[in-house]
Amino acid sequence: MKRHRKICLLAVLSSVLLCSFSEPAWAKKKKNNQYWPQGPEIVSASGIVIEVDTGTVLYEKNVHDRHYPASITKIMTTLLAIENSKMDEVVTFSHDSVYNTEGSGIARDVDEQMTMEQCLYAVMLASANECAYAVAEHTAGDIGTFIQMMNDRAAKLGCKDTNFTNCNGLPDEQHYTSAYDMALIAKEAYQNETFRIMSGTKTYTIPFTNKHTDEETYLQNHHQMLYPLKTRKYLYEYCLGGKTGYTTVANSTLVTYAEKDGMTLICVVLNAEGSGHYEDTRALFDFCFDNFKKMNVHENEASYSEKKEERDGVLGDYEPFVALDASSSIILPITAEFTDAKSKVVYDNKDKDILGSINYTYAGRTVGTANLTATNAQVDSFQFIEQKEQTKMEGQETAADAEETEKQTVVIPITIGSVSILLLVILAVGALLFLLWKMTDNIYSIKRKLHINKRDKSPYKTIKPSKFYRRRGRKRF
Repeated sequence: MKRHRKICLLAVLSSVLLCSFSEPAWAKKKKNNQYWPQGPEIVSASGIVIEVDTGTVLYEKNVHDRHYPASITKIMTTLLAIENSKMDEVVTFSHDSVYNTEGSGIARDVDEQMTMEQCLYAVMLASANECAYAVAEHTAGDIGTFIQMMNDRAAKLGCKDTNFTNCNGLPDEQHYTSAYDMALIAKEAYQNETFRIMSGTKTYTIPFTNKHTDEETYLQNHHQMLYPLKTRKYLYEYCLGGKTGYTTVANSTLVTYAEKDGMTLICVVLNAEGSGHYEDTRALFDFCFDNFKKMNVHENEASYSEKKEERDGVLGDYEPFVALDASSSIILPITAEFTDAKSKVVYDNKDKDILGSINYTYAGRTVGTANLTATNAQVDSFQFIEQKEQTKMEGQETAADAEETEKQTVVIPITIGSVSILLLVILAVGALLFLLWKMTDNIYSIKRKLHINKRDKSPYKTIKPSKFYRRRGRKRF
């Protein structure tokens, strides 16, 4: 039954949308020349900018070329650790975590203990390689299992140009990714609140440990668009956080989050020389914020409206059977209108609560999606209801009051038999009333008639003539 209802709803919606989306020839011709702004030239070998909520690609350069990621690998490491452990768990540094790592770190010792939270702040802010290794071992039990978790998660996200061989990004010919894949990973990580907080933290202090008993460890974020570690030159007011990376073979790599005017962007640049990764990222953010806008589908979709239609009488208000996701948006160039985007309804969503979705494209690019969900609206039935008790306070009825009210409601179903019986009762009562009225109206006449017919008794005795008298009288005549 539910399946048939779902099919009917989708069929109705499809017909409405097809009619709404049909356009005259001149409009179609105009949309064939849709304009997509071209971004600036960057020195990085590869770069991409995507919008977080819609996944819309605003800028791309060699996005599927494979490069060494360096320490931006730690975004995946941190995400998996957050998802598979608690922040108050105690991480113990093994011999391998201390001696099988090199490069950036915070000088931990074998058997030193820190909480998972402290380790992850060291990973994200100070890019500590030994902390990333210790986190991986603690999360998966051994480093090999954790590396497999990284690759499995990347594949699940749709990454096709990525292969991880370590958890910290140290040089390895088989350890690579692409700008597009790294954007997918960064987008997934940003959905996690704990990750967002950590990546946007500027400074953090690790308290005394069992091995560092005489001093605290002060951490500073290495991302200079967020925190002026060495200079204020690269500070960017809209920066929310991110992760840096560098090795001699990878050159500079950078993942950055920024938000302006309600639009949150992710920028990934790979294989940049010198400080080019900061300069390229800033140029790409400025370009995207200046040339694109975010539009809410629910507020702008004219072909579908879920506002209630006021009706008088017993029918009440009309509630739609299908609703648009109120949070869905699309990204368009600032010169474009919402109606310039092309729409297509698809029904391949596996979520039982989602009937389908509307995919929006512009200039041959996917710019957003809006899910369609059932509202569980029901058609009201006609009933005779005797309400014995009203709600104590309008708008303040509790669940218990509602249940009690429902129990006190008497519903009389309407059937042909009940209607016939009702009519017969009405006719019988009417006939009885008519007879009573007639009797009342003629009561005086009846009483008078009875009085006239009644003979008054004489006070005197009546003497009857004898037979002899009657006989003599007849002879006389």
